[in-house]
Amino acid sequence: MYLINAKYLDKDFRLAQGDIQVDGGKIVQTGPALPRKEEDMAVDCQGYTIVPGFVDVHIHGCDGADTCDGTPEALHAMARFLLSHGVTSFCPTTMTTGREVIERALLAAKGLHDAPLEDGAKVVGVNMEGPFISKERKGAQKEEDIVAPNFPLFRELFDLSGGLVKLVDIAPEQPGGQEFVKKARELCTVSIAHTTANYDQAKEAFDWGVTHATHLFNAMNGLHHRDPGVVGAVFDDGRVRAELICDGQHIHPAVLRTAFQALGDRALIVSDSMRANGMPEGAAFDLGGQMVTVSGGKATLADGTIAGSVSNLHQEVKNLVSWGVPFEQAAKAASLIPARAIGLDGEIGSIEPGKAADLVVLDQNLDIASVWVSQGAETKLLTFGK
Repeated sequence: MYLINAKYLDKDFRLAQGDIQVDGGKIVQTGPALPRKEEDMAVDCQGYTIVPGFVDVHIHGCDGADTCDGTPEALHAMARFLLSHGVTSFCPTTMTTGREVIERALLAAKGLHDAPLEDGAKVVGVNMEGPFISKERKGAQKEEDIVAPNFPLFRELFDLSGGLVKLVDIAPEQPGGQEFVKKARELCTVSIAHTTANYDQAKEAFDWGVTHATHLFNAMNGLHHRDPGVVGAVFDDGRVRAELICDGQHIHPAVLRTAFQALGDRALIVSDSMRANGMPEGAAFDLGGQMVTVSGGKATLADGTIAGSVSNLHQEVKNLVSWGVPFEQAAKAASLIPARAIGLDGEIGSIEPGKAADLVVLDQNLDIASVWVSQGAETKLLTFGK
């Protein structure tokens, strides 16, 4: 199959004009006027722009479902909803909850990973946001379920998932943080999160092996000119990538512009969305055992604490472009950079021969016209524009 006459982001995320050949669920080649036989299927994409399928490595829930529901039905609902918004791969994300809840969530995620839906986004990993965080910076996490960094516990959960955990969060300043990081880094990406760490403590954690920062600016010390905190440490250290929630609620657009300029290819977009995403506003929704309400696109606990988002990566790319971030950088931050953060950039995340044929076709307004997703040896058109 060929997608022809399109603009597309090439492997270097530069806009190119030409064709994309797909076969066996993989991208075969790209380029101008690719030769093809008369009997080959060709889809004319004149006037459209093709970008890699989006990769959300931090998402708790959507469409009324949550990772911590721990059921196939919840994960299936999330996968279908995400695909309709251009997300072709995702990491269901757990909360700071009891061990049994986390175990059920891991098993449900493994089930969908091993048997993906034909009409849903693919589970490519799991993100454990907690329980190894700071009580002082817990955000919307339940304090009674927070535990000190405990590598033996994490190893048991990692093994239960079949090695599917790709990201684990930690407040490295907590007792046991150094041992945890040095051991966990051999298994997956370790992220600094929900932390009271200062600049020096954050830099020390990077030396131990932390290479990721969860929702930068949120649930951590802010950037101050005499006290740079975690944000300053991340800006200052090229070894660390940083998540940014680009819904306009968590971070001001001006700060997002600054962050993308400072971080370059170390910035990745996440939704951090919860089950209210895609649901009517005003109702109460559970998030990790706490009730959340949504008003004006903002999800909060009863005390006003912001509690995840109701956004998605496609909308966040559009937001960033409207706020002055280059389209190419925004699309890369929603695809290749998150794939790189979980070690899967050799398989997904860019339009490049040999990679999965996960593609999002955008119209001139950057709205989704169609989504193509690889399922084994096939590439299927699952979603049409709204």
